[in-house]
Formats: sequence, structure tokens, C-alpha cells
Amino acid sequence: QVQLVESGGGLVQPGGSLRLSCVASSSTFSRHPIGWFRQAPGKEREFVAVSDWSGGGKYYASSVEGRFTLSRDNAKKTVWLQMNNLRPDDTAIYYCAARLNRGIPAILRTASQYSFWGQGTQVTVSS
Repeated sequence: QVQLVESGGGLVQPGGSLRLSCVASSSTFSRHPIGWFRQAPGKEREFVAVSDWSGGGKYYASSVEGRFTLSRDNAKKTVWLQMNNLRPDDTAIYYCAARLNRGIPAILRTASQYSFWGQGTQVTVSS
């Protein structure tokens, strides 16, 4: 069982930055790929980014590549999503999720591939 808690969301103006955190309670955290997804009102949950178990392999959705950056510290059981140059269409609830088995980050882009989810944190980009 992996419990995840996101934090760091909030209201920011377009062009601003936020840093989301995903903290895990599991002792097996270092084994799991961690993904970030987001869901805007009336829309399906969409993939944002994923880190492999080590943090050395990452993959980003094209809509965020170059603006968002993942980092990971297994000793702290934490994954961070640094979000820069935020746009209004980045507004959503952001979720982190853990996958049980290792995999190639580039193919871990669907919600069904992840077994454990956090409760989400709201990000609102508005002037």
C-alpha cells in the first residue's frame, strides 16, 4: 500500500510559478514510478509527467514540456513538480500517482497504469 499526499497548489497569475510536492508514506517508495495527472472541470484526467523509480528517467506531456520539471528524492519519499510560466489552461486539480511495477516512462501515460493516488491539489491560474 502506498499513501500519497500532494501539496503546493494555489492561485497564481499567468506567467507565474508553483511547486507541487507529492509525499509518500510507503517504505517501498523507491521502487515505484510516480506520475502526475491533472483534471480540469468537465474534462477527463490527463497525463502531465512521470518519473521512473530513480528519478533519472522522465517523460512530459507535450503541453508542459519546457515549462514543468520533475525531481525526486527517494530518501525523502518525495517527488516535486516545478511549474513555470503557468497559463490559464493549466488550471486543474493535480494528482500524483504511484505505479506498482517499473516501466519505461514514455509509456506510463494512462491513469489505469497506476494503482495508488493522492487526494489532489488545486492549481488555479488567473489574473
